[in-house]
Amino acid sequence: MDPARDAKGPALIKRVEFAGAIGMAGQVPPGDLPQVAIAGRSNCGKSSLINALMGRKKLARVSQTPGKTREINFYEVNESFFVVDLPGYGYARAPEEMRDKWPTLIEPFLSENEGLQGVILLLDSRRGVLPADRRLLSFLAEHEIPVLYVLTKIDKLNRSGRKSATASVREELEAPADQVLATSARTREGLDTLIESIFALVAPDPVEAT
Repeated sequence: MDPARDAKGPALIKRVEFAGAIGMAGQVPPGDLPQVAIAGRSNCGKSSLINALMGRKKLARVSQTPGKTREINFYEVNESFFVVDLPGYGYARAPEEMRDKWPTLIEPFLSENEGLQGVILLLDSRRGVLPADRRLLSFLAEHEIPVLYVLTKIDKLNRSGRKSATASVREELEAPADQVLATSARTREGLDTLIESIFALVAPDPVEAT
């Protein structure tokens, strides 16, 4: 067993390795495997969720300061596909260099990437859909990129709050129930369903993707 692996990690994931990063326009992914990208506002809990999802404690860097992820990071899963960690967006105090990364680096990556199978959009369950999320969603819709909406930090809400947050996102985005998933990196709620959804996008037969 990988010594960095969390024993509570999902059974479908047998092996995860950092495969490389893209830090400037014109660079290409570290391989031609299919990809699913994970996007979200700065401080939405993206790094914590990726670590919990992959069953690794320190795969993605967790910071108390939003906007630390400054490159597009690729994690190779089961030697079959990439989970791609996109820099966070929407943080007003982020350096200008970081704010400029989205139109110059991330948008071309999303729109001109034949290997991209879909985007997992993370939404803080306590804040819902904000204007920055709307802008990204409009971009993804324009380029016909499939999206799965994932609420994070659902453990921060009580039972009624969870139902309300999930229902609100479904209604606001006019999304079917199976396109909105509530998760918690701390309690692992919803993570098994999320990883199954990712495998359905990039590796339809999980038995072969081991």
